[in-house]
Amino acid sequence: MNQRQDLAGRRVVLGLSGGIACYKSAELLRLLVKAGATVQVVMTAGAQRFITPETMQALSGQPVLLDTWDAREPNVMPHINLTRGADAVLVAPASADFIARLAQGRAEDLLSLTCLARPWGVGEQPCPLVLAPAMNREMWAHPATRRNVAQVQADGALVLGVEAGAQACGEVGDGRMLEPPAIVEELVAALSPRPLAGRRLLITAGPTFEAIDPVRGITNLSSGKMGFAIARAAREAGAEVTLVAGPVHLDTPRGVRRIDVRSALQMLEAVMPLADEHDVFVATAAVADWRPASLSAHKIKKDGKKIAPTFELSENPDILAAVSARSRERGAPYCVGFAAESEQLERHAREKLLRKRVPLIIGNLGPATFGRDDNSLLLVDAQGATPLPVDGQATDKLTLARLLMADLADRLASRPLSPVSGTPE
Repeated sequence: MNQRQDLAGRRVVLGLSGGIACYKSAELLRLLVKAGATVQVVMTAGAQRFITPETMQALSGQPVLLDTWDAREPNVMPHINLTRGADAVLVAPASADFIARLAQGRAEDLLSLTCLARPWGVGEQPCPLVLAPAMNREMWAHPATRRNVAQVQADGALVLGVEAGAQACGEVGDGRMLEPPAIVEELVAALSPRPLAGRRLLITAGPTFEAIDPVRGITNLSSGKMGFAIARAAREAGAEVTLVAGPVHLDTPRGVRRIDVRSALQMLEAVMPLADEHDVFVATAAVADWRPASLSAHKIKKDGKKIAPTFELSENPDILAAVSARSRERGAPYCVGFAAESEQLERHAREKLLRKRVPLIIGNLGPATFGRDDNSLLLVDAQGATPLPVDGQATDKLTLARLLMADLADRLASRPLSPVSGTPE
């Protein structure tokens, strides 16, 4: 199976302004190239104080541009040539001074001149400008910086957030540049089609854990990877996403609101008040069907006994069925269920479709995919069953999630937005 490439075929101009965060830019460049992008690096004089052009050239495979008057350009206009046909200009790090220059429309170096000369919507396909700020915490909080950030945003730039933590100066606070994987994720989202813009998706993911005593419990092998991939793909497609996650060790996708729960009852308590506020409910979580009827206050001890303890089980609530019933009353949310089976996938998925009274069930063979990074799905609705991907071959879960979101957008095309949702962009 070929490695997924999020930015395959994309042309990205990567700009570096001066700052210690330039050390992260080498890893960022490596990840961009690994994701399939062709990257042209432009560096300011300040950036060259922190990292060499030779390093960036070796990683990009392209000559690094430094000078407005670069004679290698036949027309001596690198600021024009760089962005014609480029998919995005990404400046990382974007210093406080560089953001101020953009806000004022100044263009005294090649990078700021390139940003100013990029197509931004007048007669040509726009070239998005994405800024990853990096600066001292006081500089980030300063009113002048806040005004400049607001101005470049008003002018059409996408300004990514910053992280909090220890800074090179020894202080601690907001202002650190995002880590390279997060910047790549944000860039992919910025360049993605947005067929779910204006929609709100509520997604459950991962297993639940039903406690027997303070140290033991009933759970399953669900890793949560498929649900988290769906949350990321939905956000990329323009949706506002809330993710209710069981006990998993996965990073929250950028731009996604996450609510952590442990048990099926906690998941129900989190989901039901939110269901009415969302257009779509995607029940990816592998919710335990049963829980102990009572919880032992202390660890159950063996004490040398050969007889295993017994305990009574109670049935857990059916979260998907409960949301589906709510949906039939008010017409939303559109409910999507998952069926993790071990055999006769289409048959059991269709039985679940009818039993839960939902429009779509997504089936997969659980034992073959739990914990793995790839999967294949079967979409079962009233009209029939469709494999995803169409060739039925397993592919990585993020690619699957993107295919699923495209399919979902088509299914929702004729449905009105939830009353609390906005107008699609």
